Amino acid sequence: MTAAAGAALIAPAALPGAAPVTLDAGHERAAYTPEAGDAPDAPDAPALLGMPGALGASGGRESREQRKPLEPWRTGEVRAAELLAAVRDCAPVSRGRFRSDDGEPADIEVCGRRDAVFWKADMDIDCDGRPGRHCNARTDPLFSENTAYQQSDGRQLSAERLPYVVVPAPSRRWNHRKHDVRRGTVAAVVHGDRVGYAVVGDIGPDDIIGEASYALARDLGIRPDPTGGGAASGVTYILFKDSGASPIESRRAAAAQGEKLAREFVGRS
Repeated sequence: MTAAAGAALIAPAALPGAAPVTLDAGHERAAYTPEAGDAPDAPDAPALLGMPGALGASGGRESREQRKPLEPWRTGEVRAAELLAAVRDCAPVSRGRFRSDDGEPADIEVCGRRDAVFWKADMDIDCDGRPGRHCNARTDPLFSENTAYQQSDGRQLSAERLPYVVVPAPSRRWNHRKHDVRRGTVAAVVHGDRVGYAVVGDIGPDDIIGEASYALARDLGIRPDPTGGGAASGVTYILFKDSGASPIESRRAAAAQGEKLAREFVGRS
């Protein structure tokens, strides 16, 4: 994650009745309380019916999809301009506004439609979860080995391999759970003329919005460096209500679901 977002995570307000989870010295994440629909997938859940990449019963091994080199970004069927046109108008569903970073003005609303919630913000880089070549304690001074949600085999998500979005912790300002957004919810994220599909994979401070994984930033052509990367503005996050990729760690499942839901969202179903 970037220093700005990381600083905001040092002491976020915990949810009533739940103690914050300590990640490392002087570093806390807002408490997460699992609810129905947030339980991990079964270890042998298929990525998509008929597709390779499903995790086997062994659980501890990475799937073929996770082991193989990541595919370069490519254009999907639904264009960025179509998605942006569909979210031109905002009907606020949040009771207040969010900051893009600690110390910035609170000027970002969460907007809603019948089938989705969305917001327009910056992108800070989340590099937490399972350590790898690009996301680790050496590359990110605020690195944490924990993510709010886990893979189907119980391991932490990998920010450098899985495109995911970070949502604010539930609060009076906005509670994502009450809008059918939960673990693995599918998202379409737009930056410039690129569209990236992702899942909800982590939870951040309850007053800051606009953060995503290293892998999603890379897919969108945004510099993914956790200490100096990200985008200052111009990122649109669209989360499709009551959706979900299974297993949560499957890029293919998120892309297939995302493309289908995006077509419906812009009226091309």
